[in-house]
Amino acid sequence: MNASTKFAGFALGLAAVFGIALATGAAIGPDPAAPESHAHDDGPTARQDQAPGGMVATDSGYTLRLDTARTTAAPNVPLRFRILNQDDAPLTRYQRNHDKDLHLIVVRRDMIAFQHVHPALGGDGTWSVPLDLTRAGDYRVFADFIPEGGQNLTLGTDLRVAGNYDPQPLPVAATTSTVDGYTVTLDGTVATGQASKVTLSVSRDGKPVTDLQPYLAAYGHLVALRTADLAYLHVHPDGQPGDGVTPAGPGITFYVTAPSAGDYRLFLDFQHEGVVRTAEFTLTVGQGAAAAEPVAHDGHGGAPTPEPAHGGHDAPAPAHSH
Repeated sequence: MNASTKFAGFALGLAAVFGIALATGAAIGPDPAAPESHAHDDGPTARQDQAPGGMVATDSGYTLRLDTARTTAAPNVPLRFRILNQDDAPLTRYQRNHDKDLHLIVVRRDMIAFQHVHPALGGDGTWSVPLDLTRAGDYRVFADFIPEGGQNLTLGTDLRVAGNYDPQPLPVAATTSTVDGYTVTLDGTVATGQASKVTLSVSRDGKPVTDLQPYLAAYGHLVALRTADLAYLHVHPDGQPGDGVTPAGPGITFYVTAPSAGDYRLFLDFQHEGVVRTAEFTLTVGQGAAAAEPVAHDGHGGAPTPEPAHGGHDAPAPAHSH
């Protein structure tokens, strides 16, 4: 099988798996007898032929353009960018998605210094947000958004931060991660080509946390990046706050399908007592039905952990991706 055939097969497989999740999350109604999946609107029709998000800066007539692609390491660096349409005009009208018009993900290429922020949009179509870029190196910037009346897109581009670069190795596998006194434990394995149920449980001081707070219309927000090429998979939990079914912790359930074997970096945002924290994970997925090995990370350069889970639905309702 040649490279182009392999890539096409991979793109179709990924779109099929995560496209099902998009439909599952957005379409389930308020029937109390059936647990409601997390509502998610990826536009009128999910694109079934798209490759993983974030691989290119231009897609479907839209382009992510930074005002500058180079800066110097500093703790509070203003980032300005625009989403341009096919006429090279700034896009100013967006469809709200997970409580925001646009989600910006920034991570260094060695998978450290992860940030998930929500920029402010100016009247001229320019987005702006301060970033913590104290660690020099090459970063990948992902813009996750839905144009008004359009379909969900994730565009990616590079940002070079000058300074003393200290590349870090990928952390080894582990099933627990700690962040700010919280322990996050992963239960479940991930195999390629099938929806795999994983549950991430949050505890503090040895006690389960059962009062997680909604963050971006969910009890957890998970971003997955394939380490080989930073392909972007945006996964959401099964269930949603206020549906009368989904518990507010300690477990968060996701149905995850890995498009290929290899290492993935996972970033779980969860909110408790008014503070959003990020637990970081590395997940090594074997070929076929081989078990995946999780890696925990504390969000501050510690070891990562695999993909978590939310909710408690037994039926594999795959998570949606962007």
